[in-house]
Amino acid sequence: MLNKFLFLFFVSFSALTESYYEFKNIEDEKRFFTLIKEIRCPKCTSGSLASSNAPVSEDLKKVIAEMIEDSKSDEDIKSYISDRFGKETLYDTPIEPNTYVLWYSPFIFLLICLAFFFFRKKT
Repeated sequence: MLNKFLFLFFVSFSALTESYYEFKNIEDEKRFFTLIKEIRCPKCTSGSLASSNAPVSEDLKKVIAEMIEDSKSDEDIKSYISDRFGKETLYDTPIEPNTYVLWYSPFIFLLICLAFFFFRKKT
């Protein structure tokens, strides 16, 4: 009985250690894991693909792995995903006219606060 339990334990443990995605080299595997951390899950509210088990994120992981195998660049992969699911799926939002407020409002707010601090009336 104990031998069967140990056998099942080691078989299940070894099954969990195999990679679900196969890559040609370690650099491709590192690219894959970096990319899935940098891309948001389209279904989840704030999680990355790496932290999501939603069906759409599993499909996207497969697509990303296939695109890496096809020697696509990181920018090609990110543009494919942003074209398909929107730019909000990327954590690094590009600086464009419609995102100026997002990028520059913290600096403007800081300048206004500094102006109030330096030009206040001293009574």
